[in-house]
Amino acid sequence: MWAKLEEILKRFRELERQLSDPAVAGDGVRASQLAREHGQLARLAKPYLEYRRIEEELAQAERLAAAEADPELRAYAEEEVRNLREQQLRLRHHLEELLLVDPAEDRDSVILEIRAGTGGEEAALFAADLFRMYEKYANSRGWKVEILDFNATDLGGFKEIICSVTGENVYRELRYESGGHRVQRVPKTEQQGRIHTSAATVAVLAEPEEIEIDIKPDEVRIDTFASGGPGGQHQNKTQSGVRIVHLPTGIVAECRNERSQHKNKATAWRMLRAKLYQHFAQQKEAERAQERRDLIGTGDRSDRIRTYNFPQNRVTDHRINLTLYKLDAIMNGELHELIRALIEYDRRQQFEQLSLEKVVAASSQED
Repeated sequence: MWAKLEEILKRFRELERQLSDPAVAGDGVRASQLAREHGQLARLAKPYLEYRRIEEELAQAERLAAAEADPELRAYAEEEVRNLREQQLRLRHHLEELLLVDPAEDRDSVILEIRAGTGGEEAALFAADLFRMYEKYANSRGWKVEILDFNATDLGGFKEIICSVTGENVYRELRYESGGHRVQRVPKTEQQGRIHTSAATVAVLAEPEEIEIDIKPDEVRIDTFASGGPGGQHQNKTQSGVRIVHLPTGIVAECRNERSQHKNKATAWRMLRAKLYQHFAQQKEAERAQERRDLIGTGDRSDRIRTYNFPQNRVTDHRINLTLYKLDAIMNGELHELIRALIEYDRRQQFEQLSLEKVVAASSQED
C-alpha cells in the first residue's frame, strides 16, 4: 500500500512540474489531459501528504512524551500522542478506501444497463424491479438518475432499460453490480402458485470524459430507424432512432427513447463512449487478472453473482457467500450493507495481492 502511495505521489509531483511548464500550458489538449490526471491523483496524494505530516508530528510527540520529566507536561504530550494516533488511523482507513479504485477509474458517472434474461415476461418484470431497486438506492445517496433508453413490455416490465447515474463515488459503489442476477418467486402470470426461476443481467459502465475516448469519423457507421413506443406501440413514422456501430470493435450503441433524432444521437454517442471505455478497461483488467492468477490462483466464477429468493425473503451474493434475510428492504433500495460487504471483500483481495506482489518482488531481488 505504501509503495503504491509513494508511486502516486511521485507522479503527482511530476505532473505539477509539467503543468508549470509554459510549453505544456500552450498545448490546450495536452494541458487538459495532464490537469485531469493531476486532479484524479490529488484525491490520494493530498491525504497521503497529510498522513506523512501527522506521522512526523507523532514521532516528535512520542519523543517528547518519553523524555519529559514534568508529570503535567508529560500528560499533555501523551494526550497529543493519542490525538495524533487517532488522526493517523482515520487517514489510513481513508487512504485504504481511496486505493480501492484506481484514480483513473474513479468515476462519478456511470451507464447502468439492465436486460431481461431467461424467463420471458417474468424476467422483464424482474428487470424492472432491479431498476427500481437501484433508483431508490441512488435517491438515498443523493445521486441523479436519467433514463437514456428502454424497451418496455405490455405488463410493465423491461426487456432492457439503460440509464445514467451521476454522483459522488457512484462507480466505486455500483461497479460490483455487473453480472447475472437470478430471481426465485411465484410470477404474477403463474396460476398454480409454482415458484419460477428467471434472470436478468446488469452492466455498470464507467462514463468517461469525451476527450478520453478518441473516435475517428471513419471508425463509425451511423444508422437511423423508426423508433416505437412502449410494447412496440405508437410507431414513430420518422427515423428518430439512432444506431452507432464502432467498426474496429463491432461495439454497437443505439437509442430510440426520444422523438428527436438529435437527442437520440447524442445519447447514443454517450453510450458508445462508455462501452468503448469499458472495452479497453477490460483488456487492461484481463492483463491484471492474469497476473493475479499467476500469483495466487483463482477459480472461474459463474456469471450468476446474486440470487433473490422471494419466498424466503433471502438475498445471496455468491461471490462472497453472503446471505441476508431482508429481501424486502433490499428491493426497496437498502443496498448499503450488501455494497459495504463487497467493498470490504474487494479491499482484502487487493491488499492480499499487493502483499504477494511484494513477496514475489523481494524473491526476485534475492535471486
